[in-house]
Amino acid sequence: MEFLQHIDLLFVMSGFVVGAVVGLTGVGGGSLMTPILILVFGVHPAAAVGTDLLYASVTKTGGSLIHGLNRTIHWPLVARLALGSVPAALLTLLALQHYAGETAALGAMISRALGFALILTAATLIFRRWLVASYAERLAALGEKRIGMLTTMTGAALGLLVTLSSVGAGALGVTALLLLYPKTPVARIVGSDIAHAVPLTLIAGAGHLMMGHIDVAMLASLLLGSIPGIMLASNLAPRLPESVLRYALSTILVVVSAKLLA
Repeated sequence: MEFLQHIDLLFVMSGFVVGAVVGLTGVGGGSLMTPILILVFGVHPAAAVGTDLLYASVTKTGGSLIHGLNRTIHWPLVARLALGSVPAALLTLLALQHYAGETAALGAMISRALGFALILTAATLIFRRWLVASYAERLAALGEKRIGMLTTMTGAALGLLVTLSSVGAGALGVTALLLLYPKTPVARIVGSDIAHAVPLTLIAGAGHLMMGHIDVAMLASLLLGSIPGIMLASNLAPRLPESVLRYALSTILVVVSAKLLA
């Protein structure tokens, strides 16, 4: 009963809506959850990002377990990504510590990073097929060693972006892997991206927790709503036109990014 006293129904409803969108589109919750917390509820950007990172680590752990059981995770690929993302996340957290006493400056920096990440995500949703069709084969011809280096560099970019904004581990990560590994089945690409997101979001989220950027009650409320939202929407997704959902979400992300960057 004491636990229920800390549950906020508005956060539960927000979690349900974001979970439903994730279930329908497959796009990471950070693209919507973090902006909602900042723009709708007035949560400080650092607290919004930190809370969403731990939220993502919990939800993606469940997804990773399922992909692991289905053997749709390419572990060497996950290791190459983590080789870049984990150090980048740790270095980003160290940099953020310098803004510990500058709340306004920290909030402004995170808002700009989030706006930039949302624009990239929207562009990825719109142009993913064109990018893969135009560049995947060219990149694949670079050779295994260079592909490995580019994978680690991709991980580093994701580590920086995810730690700053909580956005990037989903749509951006999958698109980059589709470009670098066009012959790998999509299910293994998605599974590997989700598996890589678990340690990345956990490390980044733990760093934000140590800096006091986490609202545990808010996190619990969001999870309470998002889990049934994802389950319900996942069953509806096959009946809805994917292209309409993708373009609608892209439009929302552009509008939100413009608000954050204004």
